[in-house]
Amino acid sequence: MKRNITRRSFVKTTLATTAAVAVTPAFGHGLGSNPYDPKGLPTRVLGGTGVKVPILGFGCGSRWMSVEDDDKAIGMLEHALDSGLYYWDTAAYYGNDNISSEERVGRLLKSRRKEVFQVTKVGDRDGEKAKESIERSLKRLQTDHIDLLHIHAVMDVKDAENLGEKGQVLEVLQDYRDQGIAKYIGFTGHASAEGMKRAAELYDFDVMMIALNHHVNSGDEPFEEHAVTFAAKKGMGVAAMKVIRPRETVEGLSAETLIRYALTADYFSLANIGTDSMDVLNENLDLIRDFKPLNKNEMKDVQAALTPFFQHKNLAWMDQSYVDGHMA
Repeated sequence: MKRNITRRSFVKTTLATTAAVAVTPAFGHGLGSNPYDPKGLPTRVLGGTGVKVPILGFGCGSRWMSVEDDDKAIGMLEHALDSGLYYWDTAAYYGNDNISSEERVGRLLKSRRKEVFQVTKVGDRDGEKAKESIERSLKRLQTDHIDLLHIHAVMDVKDAENLGEKGQVLEVLQDYRDQGIAKYIGFTGHASAEGMKRAAELYDFDVMMIALNHHVNSGDEPFEEHAVTFAAKKGMGVAAMKVIRPRETVEGLSAETLIRYALTADYFSLANIGTDSMDVLNENLDLIRDFKPLNKNEMKDVQAALTPFFQHKNLAWMDQSYVDGHMA
């Protein structure tokens, strides 16, 4: 059954106004009513879903898929879960010529399904193709349900507006949610702040995952103060991605600083981080166990340091055609 699609007028937000009303989600420890076990790691509520998630997600995209040894990669994922990182993010497109990320995840997920908040994504816009993709994802993941099912990579305003047309992907996601196969639905993107805001505005999504530390080449679409604010005020959960990518072009910015920056920024429930080694995983776990937000001056310093990054036009992932997690 198709749900009603609501349309709302655009809301203009600025950094000044958001600063006045912004409230960083509160941290929580322990289980409470949460069916997952964070093992003492700090958690935040994922918007209107009410689900408590660790402030760090385990990204199963290109960095994790760069670990060629399956046993080593799955060992990292198991260690993450044993340490409290139960938010796993993958996608139908993630993988390489040898194996899909979903298949790799499924090898562990099948035996520990109740412990994991599993996220995956469908990239197809045509409804029938989207159904095929989702059914394939379920088989690869060796599960009968997905906790959060995203539409992958909203490109622009036109793409956002087309999602809700009859026979397109949103209709399929809403049907899967009605059946309980997908508990929650959402969308991701990094190509257009206007497109991301438009998708949040038009439809009843539960979660948005959006690039942090990213502007389009024109520099006039601030992601954090634009789409993020709108989605959060609507009650959606917001996840950050591309958090540590600025290290590619800006010297002196550490992964620790960039993760702390993301988790100090207003409205984000978690930062989804790709992991390519056990050492990196343990460093990130130590960071969030003892997480300390940046103060206002430190936030301003990071924002100033990021200016050259925002102006960089030669990073592959900033191109609209880029799909994260795919490895040829």
